[in-house]
Amino acid sequence: MLKSCEEVSSTKKRLTIEIPADALESEIRKGLQEAQRRANLPGFRSGKAPMSIVEKRYGKGVESEVLEKLVPEYYMNAVKEAEIKPVAKPEMEEGIDFKRNAPVVMTFTVEVRPSIDGLSYENIAVKDIPIEIKEEEIDTILKSVSEEKGTFEAIDDAATRGDLVTLDYTTENGDESKDTVIKVGSGPYPPEFFDAIEGKRKDEEFSAVVSFPNDSSTQFAGKTLKFVMMIKDIKRKNIPTIDDELAKDMGMENLQSLRDRIREDLHESKTTEADRKKQIEIIEKLLSSYQFDAPEGMVKFELERMLGEVRAAGKQGGTNEELEAEYQPKAVKSARISILLDIIGEREGISVSEDELKEEIMNFSKRYYVTPENVVKYYIARDGSLDGIKNAIYEKKAMKALLAKAKIEKE
Repeated sequence: MLKSCEEVSSTKKRLTIEIPADALESEIRKGLQEAQRRANLPGFRSGKAPMSIVEKRYGKGVESEVLEKLVPEYYMNAVKEAEIKPVAKPEMEEGIDFKRNAPVVMTFTVEVRPSIDGLSYENIAVKDIPIEIKEEEIDTILKSVSEEKGTFEAIDDAATRGDLVTLDYTTENGDESKDTVIKVGSGPYPPEFFDAIEGKRKDEEFSAVVSFPNDSSTQFAGKTLKFVMMIKDIKRKNIPTIDDELAKDMGMENLQSLRDRIREDLHESKTTEADRKKQIEIIEKLLSSYQFDAPEGMVKFELERMLGEVRAAGKQGGTNEELEAEYQPKAVKSARISILLDIIGEREGISVSEDELKEEIMNFSKRYYVTPENVVKYYIARDGSLDGIKNAIYEKKAMKALLAKAKIEKE
């Protein structure tokens, strides 16, 4: 039972909890009786050993099992009674002083979700973002689709930008390379290297003096060398015409139906982006209107997540201390947003179903070209559970509820 709930801060509480002696003794007796029933001790028939011997042999183990069962049970009941919402695992201030036929008193310090006095999130004014689809945008996408469908084919013509050339080269230092495939204009070579190739034909031998910068990713960094080259093959991308045949290759009836599908996809994409901007505007207004602290544990978690992403992307600059100082305010803001959305989602009765969880895993799988099993493994390795995905779905639904209650101002 809850004996007291002290406020350490707006995000931290101290709970004093008592497990009554009779509750402990009742569970211990049940445990000892079960141990007696299953005991097979020398000199006694199975299940008939005296309780005194059973208690001597198994008593400590039974007591440990009882505490493992009752401590979390009484803690959760105390949390409900105190009407608080923990955001991290509790810390026991002192060990458990257990004695038979005596109550167990425990003190936990726990970080909790802060309350937000007078929180109102209805009729928040946000600017409307008109959605417009231009024909030029559809043309650009069609051109991109056509280029992606293109294939490189051998040609009997002079090399130009974008062509794939296969060449042999040697340098004055004795470096030699055979059948090197290069896309003219792309890659780690300086402009004068490509300039020398342009205009040359198959089986033509030529030379060029090329200066490589010090930060070149090639083996020639910082050197100026004379290259003797010969082109062995030239391929150029054959881009299909944007017509009904291209549309049919994309699984559409004709070019117009493909344009209509692109228009629909663009509209959906722009609508999603517009909604996201409006949701951000609402969140920013709520953050500035209501002042509340973020629990240290939540901030620490967000900070570690952000720094992990920065390091994984290879964008780390400066010392760990400098990085932490840079991302600390962002971590605090992220934690405050999570608190807001958690409270709003709770008020709106938002929950995450198993079907929604499976759908999100499948979407993640398609988006990043990994198997659903690997998506699950990633989150379990990172968070120890799938709570990260569930929380993302929960917050999306809370943001959607926020936008639905907003006042959209037409320009």
